[in-house]
Amino acid sequence: MDAALVRLRELLADNDVALLDLVNRRLELVGQIKERKAELDVAFVDPDREAWLLDHLRRANSGRLSDEGLRELLTTLLDLTKRELARS
Repeated sequence: MDAALVRLRELLADNDVALLDLVNRRLELVGQIKERKAELDVAFVDPDREAWLLDHLRRANSGRLSDEGLRELLTTLLDLTKRELARS
C-alpha cells in the first residue's frame, strides 16, 4: 500500500480520536451547565444561545466547511448532546 496514503489515514484516525475526546468533554461541560440551570430554575434549552453559537462558529470558521455544513454539524451536535444528557 502507498506509504503516503497510510500516513494520511493515520493522521485522520488521530483526528477522529481527538474529535471524540472533544465531544466527550463537551458533554461533560453541558452536563454541568444543565445541573446549574436546574439549580437556578432556568430552562435547559435556550434557542437564543443556540442561534448565538451558530453565528459565533460561522464567524470563527476559516476552513472548508460551508455555512450549510456548519449548520448541519451544529444541529446534529446539539441534538446528540440533548439525547445523551437525557440518558444520564
